[in-house]
Amino acid sequence: MNILILGATGFIGSAVAARLLGDGHVITGLGRNPGRARLRQPGIRWISANLAKMTDAADWASVLEGQQIVVNSAGALQDGLSDDLAATQERAMIALQGAGYMDGVKLIVQISARTDGAGRDRPFLATKRAADLALAASGMPYVILRPALVLGRNAHGGTALLRSLAAFPLVLPLIHADSPVETVAVEDVAAAVSAAISGTLPSGSDIELAAEERQTLASLVKLHRAWLGLPDAPVISVPPILARPVTWLADMAGHLGWRSPLRSTAITVMSKGISMDSAPASGLTTLSAAATLSANPSGVQDLWFARLYLLKPLVIVGLSAFWLLSGLIPLLALEKTSAHFLPFMPESAASALTLATCLVDVALGAAVLVRPLAKRALLGMLAASSAYLAGGTLLDPALWLDPLGPLVKVLPSIVLTLTALAILDER
Repeated sequence: MNILILGATGFIGSAVAARLLGDGHVITGLGRNPGRARLRQPGIRWISANLAKMTDAADWASVLEGQQIVVNSAGALQDGLSDDLAATQERAMIALQGAGYMDGVKLIVQISARTDGAGRDRPFLATKRAADLALAASGMPYVILRPALVLGRNAHGGTALLRSLAAFPLVLPLIHADSPVETVAVEDVAAAVSAAISGTLPSGSDIELAAEERQTLASLVKLHRAWLGLPDAPVISVPPILARPVTWLADMAGHLGWRSPLRSTAITVMSKGISMDSAPASGLTTLSAAATLSANPSGVQDLWFARLYLLKPLVIVGLSAFWLLSGLIPLLALEKTSAHFLPFMPESAASALTLATCLVDVALGAAVLVRPLAKRALLGMLAASSAYLAGGTLLDPALWLDPLGPLVKVLPSIVLTLTALAILDER
């Protein structure tokens, strides 16, 4: 069958796409930035599109042409610079349902979530619930799948946070450490989608997917710590009130386009845990968290990822502070700073050059904090650093003899910038 997968570049969507491709279906994947996915999965036809801009049935006409089934695995945690939940998770899905009904789509498989728990009124769950209710009332054949916390070989969002917390040195600082958490393997989610498409799950099914076991957040983090090959560590239960500054900063980062799993929506949902009300539907099997991890042994790259995940925001903020301060501090004493150039150029030119470099530094330091601009800002930092090193070497080579001088200090900045570029990608 011809199957369109929304969010096919994501953690769940990519696993679903691989499973359905293996089942022999013709797959079209839709994502905002599918460039790298085209290289990883060349057997899939890729469409670049933003669901937030597909809120009218007419927007789906060309996308749905020739498609028999649609699988929706797209979603976002919280509104921010990069995400509009009302548009992406509700209006676009209702528009899809209307267009699919007119175009004769045979089935929509909606990968949703349990929407009646903690945080049910937050946009993340409220928009999913609205789309689910609209789908049930649309007259379209449908299957709704509600997975618990999804685990797999790869990691994103909450699962990535689990790994990073598990790799925390010496202790495990956890908020809501005793909250119940149920999990499901990403392969089991993909298998459930396959079952829906084959007709094993009848139209109108609304199924919660979770393994039979129920962990606490603390036990699940400890399980991941053992999976990473790290010795056991004591759990430090952090009062939620102490976490508010972290969630506030994470929410602010969201307004700049960064998708932190520590945002307030995630903490609210976790306050009551992630648990399901019903057992898996007949015929569906689900692996436990321990079995899922055992089936995917960790490697050193997993340990690197876990340790770098929480360091990534510190790297970005550190680079931003370095460049902002290197631009702002000289502005406080512009005449004194520009005096370094006086042996080589007139005073007016020295002042203009100093002012220009300060403004460049400030612009780069601010731009790197904005997620859509971060890569270009990091490349700009490398270019500016190279120019500063070349210019300083030509004008005054003796600066290299000062171990704490302006030229030597640029070298660790370049290394940190290269590190930030290496870990910038989110998926």
